[in-house]
Amino acid sequence: MRSSTLVRDDSHAAIDSALDRHAAPGDDDAYEVGDDDFSCGKLFPRAKPRIWWLLPFIMLFTVGFGGIAVPRVNIYLSLVCRDYFADQSIQDPSISYPPVSLGGDNPQCRIPAVQSQVARFQLSLNLIVGLLSSWISPKLGKLSDRRGRTRFIALNALGVLFNVAIITLVASYPDQIPKNVLFLGSVLEGLGGSFTTAMALFQAYASDCTRFEDRNAAFGLFQGALFFGIALGPTLAAILIKAAGTILIIFYVAMALHATFVLALFFVVPESLSPERQRVARERYRIKSLNFDRSTRSWWKSFNPLKIVAPLSILWPAVGRPSSLFPNSRGATAALRRNILLLASIDAVLFGIAMGAIEVIIIYTGFLLQWGSIETSLFASTIGVVRVFALFIVLPLITRLSRDKPIDGKSIPGAYSSEVIVIRASIVLDIVGYMGYVFARDSSSMVTSGILTSLGAMGSPTLQSALSKHVPQDRIGLLLGTSGLLHALARVVGPTILGLIYSLTVATFPQAVFVCLVSLVCLAFLASLFIQAHVSLDEEPIANPDAETIQETPDERQPLLSR
Repeated sequence: MRSSTLVRDDSHAAIDSALDRHAAPGDDDAYEVGDDDFSCGKLFPRAKPRIWWLLPFIMLFTVGFGGIAVPRVNIYLSLVCRDYFADQSIQDPSISYPPVSLGGDNPQCRIPAVQSQVARFQLSLNLIVGLLSSWISPKLGKLSDRRGRTRFIALNALGVLFNVAIITLVASYPDQIPKNVLFLGSVLEGLGGSFTTAMALFQAYASDCTRFEDRNAAFGLFQGALFFGIALGPTLAAILIKAAGTILIIFYVAMALHATFVLALFFVVPESLSPERQRVARERYRIKSLNFDRSTRSWWKSFNPLKIVAPLSILWPAVGRPSSLFPNSRGATAALRRNILLLASIDAVLFGIAMGAIEVIIIYTGFLLQWGSIETSLFASTIGVVRVFALFIVLPLITRLSRDKPIDGKSIPGAYSSEVIVIRASIVLDIVGYMGYVFARDSSSMVTSGILTSLGAMGSPTLQSALSKHVPQDRIGLLLGTSGLLHALARVVGPTILGLIYSLTVATFPQAVFVCLVSLVCLAFLASLFIQAHVSLDEEPIANPDAETIQETPDERQPLLSR
């Protein structure tokens, strides 16, 4: 037993030494390891990975994603409304109902019964996507460390593409295909990880090919690309639908944009992880797998619904002993563990608030200010443009002007002081913005509040960037994949809770939901006060590996892939 333990320890040490020699985390030339290291059958095999290869195609993808956001809801409404009136006609054939225009303006559908059914139908679709993406997100993050980023980003985009194709098919043949087929599209999108996993993989790609001090700006560019699509997509959809006279045109365009994104990932965008680094990560995983009981690997023997959230345990790494995030050292320090937990938690809370608030705000502005679709679209476009400006211009400028000097000899530098300041300032902007919604009673104050919360969007990429600086380079995919799991859970929990609060208080105090948002964001700000800058890792080697028994939690012993 002692001999096998020594062999495993020696193997781990050899692999870790090879990885350290191959690419030192945070080195500017970490990915410049040879002219052929990134040759993966691409059209540009000698190209080095840069975020500028991926960013333009992300914009195309998000334009398609944002373009169908409103038309998709209208399709759901039309399909549910058709079925509702069809059932009513069966119950009472003497009453005639006006025909429902697919995706058009249907005043007869604006009744509580139809609205309730649409809400339940959309909630079911979102729950399927959210739960499946919560389960798959950390697995894709871990796999991307071993197999490369681009292929799993492509898998994610294929899931979205299949869902859009199914929606288009059902909308094209509503009399032949039942609306419940849409659940299949949600399953496929969920298994691909949905856009929450996509953002985590985008950020992992950026982490592979940017320096520590530039990482928050890179993350901001990816966030800006997302909001660029959300801002431009609805405008493009309105123009195309008006010109073509059919709502289906934007779905065809979205499918073309998504397909272009997938093809670019396979043939144009260079892989950010070299074959050698992938091989080392696979070998590390293979050796670690030798310690597991293979009889427990069958999913039907080890299935446990709680394993959906079990990967979150890595956000509380062990102190003083190896763990999933820190397998080849003394483990995390107490300050490092606290930072990881705080950054991930704050990021998830702010993400859930952003996901849930936008839907409530759209309904609330129509209720309070009597805004129609044109006014609401202009409001949404204004918010999107401000977000793009903040993430493409303001955040990179702040990063350049307040860049911290790298600490020599530290492979894990921790959050920079400038990042901690940006995080706290962004949360303050969110507080002021949501507080503005509480007191807003006219269009100008509503728009001002929206602009302030849009500027607060700089916090999300900065939180992700700071989080990635707290783990070794080969564990970034695992950490950001787990962050994607938190985002997927927040995507389900946030809109559900906020929508419920609004539905219960709209008749008495419709601003109650914004009071709750202000309270949550204030708690996030208080938590941010405990984040420390430049928290690093104790990298002093273990004095006697044979004398120290490495204890791991059950979640750390089990390979993430088998969860």
